[in-house]
Amino acid sequence: MLHRGHRSTDGQGGGELTVPMAWLYAEYIADELLRTGDLMPPTSFEFRAGRDALALTIFLSDTDGELPGIRVVTQLETWLSLTAYDQPWQNWVAERMSQLKAEAARSDSPAPDLDLAEAAWRWLEETELLAPDLNAVPGGAPAGEDEGPKVWTPAWQLGLPLGHLAIHLF
Repeated sequence: MLHRGHRSTDGQGGGELTVPMAWLYAEYIADELLRTGDLMPPTSFEFRAGRDALALTIFLSDTDGELPGIRVVTQLETWLSLTAYDQPWQNWVAERMSQLKAEAARSDSPAPDLDLAEAAWRWLEETELLAPDLNAVPGGAPAGEDEGPKVWTPAWQLGLPLGHLAIHLF
């Protein structure tokens, strides 16, 4: 997964540029799934949270070291199960990131895919978005979009169900 065969020299003393193709491809798939679902504007923070959560799921679920390419449809069930409400997604992400960091440290080579995945994970954990407080509203949801109490929620907690729904709608 860590950028096999994606190196090219820049022509200056043998320096190498490593392109993070695995992460970029995971992000592209996530973006396409969310755009197809047409759940919210692509310029919103909620869309970014969904894209990053879904991209992390796609990137980290690739245990063979090669993203599925044109076989994306065959992976949808895996991604659905990983993003399901009752799954410990946050713990799974932390474990997979630790595994990939250890592999990268052993290989002693640049890991730009992992660097971008870590940046996305950091943003999802550290950013909070204002969302309806579904636990405080009788019946589970407010009558209108702008009505009812709101609560600051970690971005991953909004992005994960959004990504899950986008996979269902695909």
